[in-house]
Amino acid sequence: MAVILSTVPRYRRGQVVRFVGGKGTIQSYRPEGDSWSYWVEMEMGPEPEMGRIGAETTIVLAQAELELHNDPCLEASLIYA
Repeated sequence: MAVILSTVPRYRRGQVVRFVGGKGTIQSYRPEGDSWSYWVEMEMGPEPEMGRIGAETTIVLAQAELELHNDPCLEASLIYA
C-alpha cells in the first residue's frame, strides 16, 4: 500500500536547526502522521574533562519543534554546494 503525503518536509539533510535546548544538524527524516519526524545530531559542546566516548547525541524531534538556524555563511555553503 502506497502512502501519499499532503506535505513535504520543511527541512533537509545537513541543515542546521534550533530547538528548545540547543541546535543541531538534520541527519535524516521520515513521515509521521501528517507531518515529519527528524533525526537531529546535537551540536558538540566543549570536551569534558574525562574526554569523549563517542559521537554526540542524536535526538528525534517533530517538525513543529524545529526552526531553521539562520547563519548566512552556512546557508550560502548549502546553496553553492
